[in-house]
Amino acid sequence: MRAAAIKAYGPFDAIEVGEMPDPVAGPGEVVIDVEASDVNFPDLLYIEGKYQSKPPMPFSPGLGATGRVAALGPQVSSLSVGDRVLVLPEYGCHAEKLKAPADWCFPVPAEMPATVAAALGLVYQTAWFALTDRARIAAGDSVLVLGASGGIGMATVQIAKALGAGTVIAATRGSEGAALARQLGADHVIDTAEGEPADMLRDGVRAATAGKGADIVIDPVGGALGEAAVRTLGWCGRLVVVGFASGAIPTYKANYLLVKNISISGLQWTDYRARRLDEVRDAQAQIFELWSQGLLRPNISKILPLERIVEALTDVSQGRARGKIILTTSDQRTDKKA
Repeated sequence: MRAAAIKAYGPFDAIEVGEMPDPVAGPGEVVIDVEASDVNFPDLLYIEGKYQSKPPMPFSPGLGATGRVAALGPQVSSLSVGDRVLVLPEYGCHAEKLKAPADWCFPVPAEMPATVAAALGLVYQTAWFALTDRARIAAGDSVLVLGASGGIGMATVQIAKALGAGTVIAATRGSEGAALARQLGADHVIDTAEGEPADMLRDGVRAATAGKGADIVIDPVGGALGEAAVRTLGWCGRLVVVGFASGAIPTYKANYLLVKNISISGLQWTDYRARRLDEVRDAQAQIFELWSQGLLRPNISKILPLERIVEALTDVSQGRARGKIILTTSDQRTDKKA
């Protein structure tokens, strides 16, 4: 099979697409013929050896893909050959075939394009659990989303609106990101490139919430912006840390937590897959249903063939991706936008 193969850790732009052995399903596993795979920031960390887990080499990166079941391993009864699924494994999606536990495969609605299904996987799952489980979102809550033009940020804006948030405030950099956030349904947009980011956040949230402050902050950015976001929270506000796209890990002053009864929590989605798989399965079904109702529309900025993975990774690395980038194993959708 053709695959983006990592044979040694190094710069992401050195990755090559070449031949690798076809995977063989073991007990409880399936082999998937991949149609579309989702490019995410952790792909860069896998390639450079900076991710918390390090697969045996050679391996392919990629945390989400859509395709059809091609083969069943022993002890698999939940799927059949030909079933159309979204699969969210540890790695391996940027290839023509992958193997994964059958339990990590989720049925895809017949009417949903493969590229859309791939985009509705990892980042939407992360946003779902950040809002529903960690932040305990309630109807009418005000939600500040940092990095709102990134993958998790875009998903969070849409899911917060779909779940009944009263006010969704999107923080992003630049006019292009601000326009995208409005397109996704944000009620207010804070362009942190227009001034001192901490001041922009504070003043923007105060204006959007009539001085009350945000009920929820979802932070995939970290760094100085994440630190500043704590001060935008109102009484009993909840901040959820889901990543550090800025490359810097924030620190928080405990007195802010004390004086406003603020809570800060973290989310690592893979723990839900490992510990609460039934909830993950239910979440994916609800995400797909919200798409069917027209309430979720992933913004796919590029659809590229697998051979152009370096271009996709470069866009993600340099923050140029204004939407999801999807790789396909055919040239039918090359360079088209969804």
